[in-house]
Amino acid sequence: MSYELFAGLAMFSFVSSITPGPNNLMLMASGANFGLTRTLPHMAGVALGFTGMVVLVGLGLLGLFDAYPVSYAVLKVCSIAYLLYLAWKIATASSNPAGEESEESTGTPMTFVQAVLFQWVNPKAWTMALTALSVYAPDQSLLAVLLVAAVFGAINLPCISVWTLAGLQLQRVLTSRRRLVAFNVSMALLLVVSLYPVFL
Repeated sequence: MSYELFAGLAMFSFVSSITPGPNNLMLMASGANFGLTRTLPHMAGVALGFTGMVVLVGLGLLGLFDAYPVSYAVLKVCSIAYLLYLAWKIATASSNPAGEESEESTGTPMTFVQAVLFQWVNPKAWTMALTALSVYAPDQSLLAVLLVAAVFGAINLPCISVWTLAGLQLQRVLTSRRRLVAFNVSMALLLVVSLYPVFL
């Protein structure tokens, strides 16, 4: 891979990883509601899950979807249903500011395994993986696919960390139950809006 192509891949990885999407919105909400320590498994699951997804798709998993076109429709329905479920979980995640526990508090942060599996129903993750592989690993050789995955693996984690840290900073503002509820509902609505690629 030439330097120019590598630079283009790095830039694409950065822009697609840092911009809003389901992963980043949920990480910001998790940071605001549960803090950094409890959000770390979620962050690791996003970073490692997406990197693994790139490898598997690049090494032939996409061929299964081409062989069975109905699987695209199934994936779309599953993506919509699960994202709507996650939006509902975010909207009802907590009733108390971070650090305050009570019997009325609800919701738990996403686990590592849940975050890994979520990448397979995340519309933005699919768009990122397919675009990167088609542009920067068109021959789908092992070396090219691993290089694309490695670049994303190196760039994605710092980018998603920014969103988690933004959520942590919001804890200074979300000091009342009313503000926290309003924030969670807003994040849930933004997550629903992020479904627009599925309908295009």
